[in-house]
Amino acid sequence: MPQTVRPVYYAKKKRRAQQTQGEDTSHKKERKLYNDGYDDENHDYIIKNGEKFLDRYEIDSLIGKGSFGQVVKAFDHEERCQVAIKIIKNKKPFLNQAQIEVKLLEMMNRADAENKYYIVKLKRHFMWRNHLCLVFELLSYNLFDLLRNTNFRGVSLNLTKKFAQQLCTALLFLSTPELNIIHCDLKPENILLCNPKRSAIKIVDFGSSCQLGQRIYQYIQSRFYRSPEVLLGIPYDLAIDMWSLGCILVEMHTGEPLFSGSNEADQINRIVEVLGMPPKHILDQAHKTRKFFEKLPSDGSYVLRKTQNQRKYKPPGSRKLHDILGVETGGPGGRRHGEPGHSVSDYLKFKDLILRMLDYDPKTRVTPYYALQHNFFKRTSDESTNTANTISSLSTSPSVSTQDQPSHGESIIPASAAIVTAP
Repeated sequence: MPQTVRPVYYAKKKRRAQQTQGEDTSHKKERKLYNDGYDDENHDYIIKNGEKFLDRYEIDSLIGKGSFGQVVKAFDHEERCQVAIKIIKNKKPFLNQAQIEVKLLEMMNRADAENKYYIVKLKRHFMWRNHLCLVFELLSYNLFDLLRNTNFRGVSLNLTKKFAQQLCTALLFLSTPELNIIHCDLKPENILLCNPKRSAIKIVDFGSSCQLGQRIYQYIQSRFYRSPEVLLGIPYDLAIDMWSLGCILVEMHTGEPLFSGSNEADQINRIVEVLGMPPKHILDQAHKTRKFFEKLPSDGSYVLRKTQNQRKYKPPGSRKLHDILGVETGGPGGRRHGEPGHSVSDYLKFKDLILRMLDYDPKTRVTPYYALQHNFFKRTSDESTNTANTISSLSTSPSVSTQDQPSHGESIIPASAAIVTAP
């Protein structure tokens, strides 16, 4: 700073300090710090019910919150319908990632003009007070809410099959060469019912997604649904979503996560309990192998490292999927004994498909195309065409849409009773 400026600069600073002395500046400072008072300290927009964005979207209520920002339910006065608006945090990294999400959603929506591939529709996006806002169709509650309302006892195999078929179709769509999109965070919370009384679903939240060849992150996928290649630090592709889907389908039917690890080491151990040790060629190429496994000098084979959590694990491959699903014992916990659509043969088909989805090797893991050809999806002559699943009422869920969505397959009827499956 030139010598001539310095005294003037400090004199001004001193005068300002004297002026503000004795008055409470915390409010001023906060307004200045957080986007003129529109944001909280986490850079999230402060939601005010009844506020109108662009003189068009009237905010109703907050329906979701995450690291990215918030989701609100709003009324679109122009189109006369309810929508969901995802309001991204006012921070550069979140804005950058959300711009990728917008680009991917626009690509997918263009490629699915007829709305038949189970991907959420992005209607438009705009900037509002330094926040990127994404306007979506309003959907109903998510599959985790659905599980919660079964008291975590799971939904019928028929309903699980309907979800599976839609999700495999969605993954087939994402794998088309012009898209090649990896969702990277497939889990029950990111799969929403279109209508609280129907089995039609859509995949949401492409905030972590990328195209093949544009992978940005190493740490992706929620832990319970994280694939071996991501855990082991092997370059990943679209097959990681198929792994997540296998985990999700088991959880939808049993009511509990298949691999509920408390950290990555626990996650690996829980996978090994069910599926046995990963193939040697996979462990040989993974750069995080030594974090979880030890190589024996004698024959070059691998054993699990001892974990620090003192949890006693079952021997590799001894916690059989056969038993978790209750293939020969009337389903999970024997709860489906004698129910139509839950025979040993139904369960064997389901188990076989899941094991193909949970192949350690992404190169041989079943692809969406071949998954859809699987026997599990072939209709049998005795199969009921209209299974009604009665679940606990979800009318209290803030994200339940009252819109009349197109019906799809099985009816899900809210009732005050616990789950009842009628043929």
